[in-house]
Amino acid sequence: MSGSSAARRTRPAASLSIGQVQLRLGAEFPDLTPSKLRFLEEQGLLNPDRTPAGYRKFTERDVERVRTILQLQRHHYLPLRVIGEYLEALDRGEQPKLPGAESAAPSRSILLGDELVSRHQLLTQSGASRELLDQALQAQLLPRQQHYTQAHVQLLATLVLLERRGIEPRHLRAFRNSVQHELGLIEQVVSSLGRRNDAASRKRAETVATEVAEQLACVRRGLIQQGVADSGL
Repeated sequence: MSGSSAARRTRPAASLSIGQVQLRLGAEFPDLTPSKLRFLEEQGLLNPDRTPAGYRKFTERDVERVRTILQLQRHHYLPLRVIGEYLEALDRGEQPKLPGAESAAPSRSILLGDELVSRHQLLTQSGASRELLDQALQAQLLPRQQHYTQAHVQLLATLVLLERRGIEPRHLRAFRNSVQHELGLIEQVVSSLGRRNDAASRKRAETVATEVAEQLACVRRGLIQQGVADSGL
């Protein structure tokens, strides 16, 4: 997933350290860490230069590449494999369709693999109002796209139930930050596997990522239940 040889020949001088990249993008992506940047490099999405001493040096083009990766993860919930394919097409000078962008016709979900539904069907199946959907989009609890998966339907249906309890999407913005933190933990676990770019290794990494996600969800539920019990509610 590294850049093309032509891109490398025209590569501008690198001047930013890994810490400086984190500082540059930290306000926009608070959960960005040096370990995550190293993880993206290990996955082949980044190819920073190295000093003779082995320190990474990033160009402004690298910084924009990191921003693109993080935006695709945050707003479109895309796996790194799909993001890598998109970046490779850009490196070849192509103009690929943005993964997860709105399209006129439904297709298979890139991430979840189930049939997509239109926004109208999303509202009908979840029982949500347009106002609630708009609030969920504004709070970044749902991505802005034309078609949605059944997981999105279930999420919006849950927001309907919470709304009846007086909990609105704006109250749940902190959940987004928590999810980003958990994704960082999952990426650390997956990167520790030292996986190779073969089908068996990718399958193993996906299995481990799913298991860790479920375990983190269990911890979160346990803490909430314990908190409720301790408060005497």
